[in-house]
Amino acid sequence: MNLAASPAAAPALRYPRVLSIAGSDSGGGAGIQADLKTMAALGCYGMTAITALTAQNTLGVRGIHVVPTEMLHAQIDAVVEDIGVDAVKVGMLGAAETVRAVAAAIDRHALSCVVLDPVMVATSGARLIDEEAVAVLVRELFPRARLVTPNLDEAALLVGRALRSEADMHEAAEELLARGARAVLLKGGHLPGDTVCDLLLQAGEAPLVMRSARIDTPNTHGTGCTLSSAIACELALGQPLPLAVERARDYVRGALQAGAAVRTGAGSGPLNHGWQPRVLQGRP
Repeated sequence: MNLAASPAAAPALRYPRVLSIAGSDSGGGAGIQADLKTMAALGCYGMTAITALTAQNTLGVRGIHVVPTEMLHAQIDAVVEDIGVDAVKVGMLGAAETVRAVAAAIDRHALSCVVLDPVMVATSGARLIDEEAVAVLVRELFPRARLVTPNLDEAALLVGRALRSEADMHEAAEELLARGARAVLLKGGHLPGDTVCDLLLQAGEAPLVMRSARIDTPNTHGTGCTLSSAIACELALGQPLPLAVERARDYVRGALQAGAAVRTGAGSGPLNHGWQPRVLQGRP
């Protein structure tokens, strides 16, 4: 027998593995659907643990059904115990018991590379999380996450005041660090003007300010989901956090630009996630 040709003798390879713990978007533009498209485009193997089912499209959210925590635990356990996880993206959680379930799963499986997108309001304006869950999310998940990625409205809700300038963004990011976050990517896309400013702040590190020209597009549904998933992918691929954020940001900008002229639905359409796909490759 030629042992060199035997599958057992071949080097062990595995795909970069990213788990999305988030809600399902029936319209396909945000939530786990956007996450899986992003993971595939960036050369990662995507997996999901669904926290909630939503009935939604480009015009808005029609209904939300929260998945029982027992089923959420079972999804996470099944994935981690068999396939394994290199990075986790956490998105829509909705209820306090869901937040606690995710925190317990992070501890149970010692998941150290977690990107938390504190989804609170849909692009359409629909509220996606209750008041109790917000407090529990800060207490239970901020310290467990490698990075927290609020947009301007979410950060304003967290700090309890409107954020109207880059100076306000810096103050809010500092406050979120003081409340337990290890690193904060505060997205400034909701500020007026032709330039978009995003701020990465890590404890003990100099701020990283990223500016770019605003992309003229009506199709922004799922931008935050896509960015947090892209960061998780880059971390799973071994990039340090600042470079992971910059590369993910470049990917999202490309997806926004590539999808700007396409009409999907009558409201805020999705990004073009497949604008520059990478090959999924096994690695040692």
